Amino acid sequence: MMIPSLFLRRALQVDAVFSGAGAVMFSLGGGLLAPLCNLPEALLRETGLFLIAYAAFVGWLGLRDSIPRILVGLVVIGNAAWALASIALLFSGQVAPNLLGEALIAAQAIVVGALAELQFIGLRRSRDLVVA
Repeated sequence: MMIPSLFLRRALQVDAVFSGAGAVMFSLGGGLLAPLCNLPEALLRETGLFLIAYAAFVGWLGLRDSIPRILVGLVVIGNAAWALASIALLFSGQVAPNLLGEALIAAQAIVVGALAELQFIGLRRSRDLVVA
């Protein structure tokens, strides 16, 4: 267990807010976004549904006084993998987004990658909980 630094707590909370916004946008607005971005509606909706659970989990972590270091490590690794997978999706040929769709995927990859970096910095600033 560790006591998260204020920096880490804020980075997790920002992640929860952005993920929650994405959850609403993709799960409720997937039908509207799909034709605008030329992306599969199922991809958008399933991403939104995943983000509901993810935002709740990361928000919960960001509010805790002590948390297992491994959970934050998994969030950092997951965010880094999400950012890389998003860029890989653009080059995979599995989807054919238009310019707006490419911008949406690239922008969220950049934000998620930045959050991973901020969370990693916050993780390094946190201290282990000493149990006597």
